[in-house]
Amino acid sequence: MATVVYDAATRLYPGADRPAVDALDLSIEDGEFLVLVGPSGCGKSTSLRMLAGLEEVDGGAIRIGDVDVTDVAPKDRDIAMVFQNYALYPHMTVGENMGFALKIAGVGKEERATRVREAARILDLEQYLDRKPKALSGGQRQRVAMGRAIVRQPQVFLMDEPLSNLDAKLRVQTRTEIASLQRRLGVTTVYVTHDQVEAMTMGDRVAVLKDGVLQQVGSPRELYDRPANAFVAGFIGSPAMNQLELPVVDGGVQFGDSTLPVDRAALALAGDQRVLVGVRPEDLQLAEHGLPVTVDVVEELGADGFVYGHTVIAGAEHPVVVRVDGRRVPARSSTIHVRPEPARTHLFATTDGRRLD
Repeated sequence: MATVVYDAATRLYPGADRPAVDALDLSIEDGEFLVLVGPSGCGKSTSLRMLAGLEEVDGGAIRIGDVDVTDVAPKDRDIAMVFQNYALYPHMTVGENMGFALKIAGVGKEERATRVREAARILDLEQYLDRKPKALSGGQRQRVAMGRAIVRQPQVFLMDEPLSNLDAKLRVQTRTEIASLQRRLGVTTVYVTHDQVEAMTMGDRVAVLKDGVLQQVGSPRELYDRPANAFVAGFIGSPAMNQLELPVVDGGVQFGDSTLPVDRAALALAGDQRVLVGVRPEDLQLAEHGLPVTVDVVEELGADGFVYGHTVIAGAEHPVVVRVDGRRVPARSSTIHVRPEPARTHLFATTDGRRLD
């Protein structure tokens, strides 16, 4: 096991006008489960492949433990990678797939068999060791790919969207298994996904990337409660945070027919007559006065319901999502009024989206 450090690591593809990964500074602790998350094209998979040695590092450095691996061959980095397509050999049995890397490395037959049996026991694959991959379900194939990584006993696990080929129910089950397994093994793990729910439920810490630039890194709770900017605020959380550009007035911010009191120091930082106000759906309360929202769609989910509607600000429509009591949902096309909890309101600059407190 080891720490991992990205030290201003940069990847610029030939002919590109901007780096795919731009001066990434990120430290991952020994035994930590870190998730890289962001939209397609944000640089998360490229960052992982740089760590694996599958992409060149055009600037900066990458270290595993005390070793600078920037120019070290992939096979010499002591890492194991789990891909989204499993990459299993169809002509080999499960046991042969799991032990193949050890065979190539010259590990003895008895040692290989011992490691494969131990990994199979951990992953509940003992009864499948003599089967071919085609006889397995998608979830079982994913566990075989995990087993192949485990038997190598690497310093670092790298996982590139390993659950993307599974159905929704199996994804939930398998992400729980992976997180539990990682904590049991204690191996430093870097996990890439575009799914922010996976990121929030699996990682010790989450690093959010956009256009190759690290936006914020922290615990799931830190990212949810104190997003560093409007992008992180909108990306983390489902349904997404409501973000409305509202005028500054005496005493706070104009919120429909009421005034939302906000921190004066934050308004001073804005240096503008308008601010971007962010409120999560669960932090909007139904009220007699406040921001009028026309109900477009209601999702009834049992105990909870989500109202998807719109409001009009300065002549333009803006979407608004509100969590309500699932047993008392408003009618479609009706108008409701909402007010936020002031303590759970987020303020961002309209110019660059930075947090204002």
